[in-house]
Amino acid sequence: MNVLSVQSHRTQLVITALSACLITSTLFAAYNVYTRRQRRRNLNNDTLRSITVHKQAPQSGFLMADEAPVKETYIRANGISGYDEDLIKEQLARNYAFFGDESMARVRAGSVVVVGCGGVGSWAAVMLVRSGVSKIRLIDFDYVTLSSLNRHATATLSDVGTPKVGCIERTLKQISRWVEVDSRVEIWRKEDGGNLLEGADWVIDAIDNITTKVDLLQYCHEHNIKVFSSMGASAKSDPTRIQISDISYTIYDPLARSVRRRLRLEGISSGIPVVYSTEVPGDVKLLPLPEEEFQRGDVKELGVFDDFRVRVLPVIGPLPCLFGLYIATYVICEMAQKPISNPLPIKNRRKLYERLLRDLLHRESKLVGEQINKLPIDEDDVALIFEDLHLGRSIVPPHNVPARPQLLRWDLTKPLTPENCVVFEFGEAEKHAKECFGIGDAKERRRPVDVWGDEVQSVVEKNAAEVAKYRAWVGL
Repeated sequence: MNVLSVQSHRTQLVITALSACLITSTLFAAYNVYTRRQRRRNLNNDTLRSITVHKQAPQSGFLMADEAPVKETYIRANGISGYDEDLIKEQLARNYAFFGDESMARVRAGSVVVVGCGGVGSWAAVMLVRSGVSKIRLIDFDYVTLSSLNRHATATLSDVGTPKVGCIERTLKQISRWVEVDSRVEIWRKEDGGNLLEGADWVIDAIDNITTKVDLLQYCHEHNIKVFSSMGASAKSDPTRIQISDISYTIYDPLARSVRRRLRLEGISSGIPVVYSTEVPGDVKLLPLPEEEFQRGDVKELGVFDDFRVRVLPVIGPLPCLFGLYIATYVICEMAQKPISNPLPIKNRRKLYERLLRDLLHRESKLVGEQINKLPIDEDDVALIFEDLHLGRSIVPPHNVPARPQLLRWDLTKPLTPENCVVFEFGEAEKHAKECFGIGDAKERRRPVDVWGDEVQSVVEKNAAEVAKYRAWVGL
């Protein structure tokens, strides 16, 4: 009996202990559920109160176009003191899962300055804040117009006539309760640019004007401020051609070409990451300007500000949006110290262009019977010929992708230019050199059209017309 009593007593103790643990766990879980619900209830009340205050207050702290200007930009307060850290981490949960705690701490501690808050800059700013950036300065002198609405990230009809930085600030504070936004309705100028860039870990250049863009990039380079620059998104429609690269690797982009040349004059040849498109625009022209504007004099003198454009190129909204998203992605990864490595298209294709140019130089040297040091075309032209004109395929039907591509002059009686250069497979190139150039045991030279036919000749002529459009686009 004693043995049975002892065992029964032990069983009762075990059951009691398990019951106590179960009750404690239940109470603890219930408390956590209650606490979370209470936090959500408080957040909901704060949000409703903020919306009520927002409806009673002016649309933004910025002046409308018909109001008198003030000396300082007014930024409407968030109206809420403090924000629970658990809720911040819940809002940024996907970013924390991707980067980890240490990297996200760097992102949240970073400060970014966005210069130019139009189609590109507005999207970059929104995604930076959505990704955890807690300090951001917005700089733009411009106001929202009806034509801004096809590409701006935050502007609505009610924002027309108000500063672009104002509507971005409003949206950022609706997205992130803890973000610090410093909005400046100003033009960045190199004379006093240091004040606007003070404390920046990264600067985003989304400026349209070439002179101001170059000044900003030069200032950041000389003062060791990290900067990312956007090239031209206008007149483009192919999202697959958008790339991130160093400024020294850009091709086909007229804005990048001008910026690259001006920076080289200042002793800066590389070291600035950019987003740009390798797309060669089709039939796009400057938006028309009324004839009476031309009668007033030089169109360049019609701008409100020196060096700022009067006529603009057409643009579809998704392209500047994508440029801004590319920028935000790059900057966030850099701030998290998990940078994007050298982009694959740039790394692989550059070597291909170098080889094609080297082989072409060798063939041209054989034609003249002496070593040529430099050809009249460069790697940018090679990329244009190979990628855009021939789409990486042989000019000879059925236009297969060559295993060993070669560039060759088409008509020996004409100089080597992008219009007079075609893509062959190696065997086709050997045939062309033999029959059209008279290399080898060929008795006489034949015309290319006689060797390859009218169909190939028509492709060459079509490509020459495309090159003419490209020359007009880049101003050559």
